Amino acid sequence: MQISGSRLNTRTRSSGWTVRLIALIREYWKNARCSGTLLLVQAVISKFKEQTPPDSEQIASVPPSRRITLLLILALTAGTLILYQFSVRNQFVNYDDPAYVTANPYVLQGLSWSNVVWAFTATAEANWHPLTWISHMADVQFFGLNQVGHHLTNVLIHLCNVLLLFLWLRSATGSTFRSAVVAALFSVHPLNVESVAWIAERKSLLSTFFLLLALVAWDRYVREEKGWRYLLVVLLFACGLMSKPMVITFPFMLLLLDYWPYQRLASSGPAHASRLTTLVIEKIPFFALSAASAVITIYAQRSGGALGSSKLLPVGWRVNNTMYSYFVYIVKEFWPSGLAVFYPHPENHLALWKVAAALVFILAITWLVWRYRNRKYLTTGWLWYLGTMLPVIGIVQVGRQAMADRYAYIPFVGLFVMTVWVLAELGSGLKLSRSIVLCGALAALIAYASVSFRQIGYWRNSYALFTHTLEVTSRNSVAETNLGEVLVKMGHPELAISHFSAAIQITPDFSTPHYDLGQLLQVENKLGAAKQQYELTFAYSSDQTELARAHNNLGALLIQLKQPAEAVWQFDAALRIDPNEQNSLIGRGTIEYQQGALDAALQDFVRAAQISPSPVAYFWMGRVLEDKGRFSEAAMAYNATLQMAPGMQEAQTRLDAMRQKSN
Repeated sequence: MQISGSRLNTRTRSSGWTVRLIALIREYWKNARCSGTLLLVQAVISKFKEQTPPDSEQIASVPPSRRITLLLILALTAGTLILYQFSVRNQFVNYDDPAYVTANPYVLQGLSWSNVVWAFTATAEANWHPLTWISHMADVQFFGLNQVGHHLTNVLIHLCNVLLLFLWLRSATGSTFRSAVVAALFSVHPLNVESVAWIAERKSLLSTFFLLLALVAWDRYVREEKGWRYLLVVLLFACGLMSKPMVITFPFMLLLLDYWPYQRLASSGPAHASRLTTLVIEKIPFFALSAASAVITIYAQRSGGALGSSKLLPVGWRVNNTMYSYFVYIVKEFWPSGLAVFYPHPENHLALWKVAAALVFILAITWLVWRYRNRKYLTTGWLWYLGTMLPVIGIVQVGRQAMADRYAYIPFVGLFVMTVWVLAELGSGLKLSRSIVLCGALAALIAYASVSFRQIGYWRNSYALFTHTLEVTSRNSVAETNLGEVLVKMGHPELAISHFSAAIQITPDFSTPHYDLGQLLQVENKLGAAKQQYELTFAYSSDQTELARAHNNLGALLIQLKQPAEAVWQFDAALRIDPNEQNSLIGRGTIEYQQGALDAALQDFVRAAQISPSPVAYFWMGRVLEDKGRFSEAAMAYNATLQMAPGMQEAQTRLDAMRQKSN
């Protein structure tokens, strides 16, 4: 029997399913905090064996189809919230969260007109996604740096995506139960944990939210072609692109949907070509937006140093990894094991037999899709997967990863549709009862949810995340580096050194471990070795933020070595890269003060204090003002210093001395 093959036509059957489903949800909630899958399986079996008599008064006013839809929405909502309630307890992690939230000076200020302008004009983090920046600013505005609020926003957006996927697919295909199973898979699949549990990955959730809203609006447009509906789709697609350019393939998705499920194409003959031309023309505004987004994205990634060099990753290596990754993603759909926040690129170490086997597998599925092309959902699902994955599959390499769980968030919808529709047809062909089909679907969902539950736990903090990553991957310089950074913050620099050294040994041209090791050596006063690591950072890094900080740190090191002229050069270099590098302004200002250039020093200290309130900047501002004889202003600067740093004794001493002189 097909999952969506029939509607519940009688009050008795409808109410029976209603009571059983509500009882199931209650039992699931009761057992949710118990991670044992056995309890949940027992609850499922026991509740579906019950045959509770219906109450006709409870169901008389609602049509059966709507009642079922509402119950499925309730079930999807409950299941998603029960699973992801645990993620809101997780901390920020040290991988991208600082750049997007905890150390971003614009985001930390919350919502303001100037910050919104920055969001629309900046290409920070090698991306142009203003709506993502604004969403993070809104979180800070409402929740500050309480991670619970930030995680809760991610969970709620994911829940909206689950429900939108269900409602759109149900409307487009007319298959309620199949659509619900697809949405449930989307809700609990372990590969989607990364997009939800990682605060910095808000961009994937938000772009998918607008994508699904656009699909819902397109569904309405297809049924009633009105101009305002079309413009609404264009607007929502633009919002998706301004959240993350991953949705750039949207016009191609629409053409696939014209084939199935909307079936807007003629089957064959001249009418087919004519209709296809009309449908392509209909998508021209969307193609134009995609093209504009592609240009902006390439510019942002090139200016941010994120695009992989053909020297570091030749095209041949990329193509091999592309073929293999397409295969591995499919394997992880069915068997999601060994999941990690970062999978290192195999470079030239990927065995050719693996590439060949993956290519044969992909071609075999393609042939089967063509062989059974009368089942149009296969064509749409397969091309959806291949096409939506294309921007991130690695032909145009961004970063050093081979693949990423978060990249599957949209593409897996195509695979889920293929899987659910095929299994539904098999169940119908084998004449399986509805109970068997439902129990099988629930068993699979519970199995996936149990893996996701464990995966959410790995995101509880940076140490757990990268310790696990090193357990399930090999030769992972990014994980080694991030774990080293965590150990430094935990007060174990002696343990961090080995991880930084391992990262450098694995990937000598990876700049970040050089930078981190330089910082650590500088703190330990090993200035010569630290200077060497900073120079290697300059040689390998294309990250503008990292370069600015490395120049600043080297400037501070040169002050320690009593080389002020060279230090000023480094501070100037940092400020050329980032005019808002506060520490470089303070460092340069102290040298100018010591050399008697009081006006230049005051200008640097004032600018540093304007960027972000700093007790150090205000203290040195007070010193300059005191030397210039502007004692009242100097006192104000010292008072500002003490308000931010009450324990700064030198500021208190100088302020007291000024007061005694004035008396």
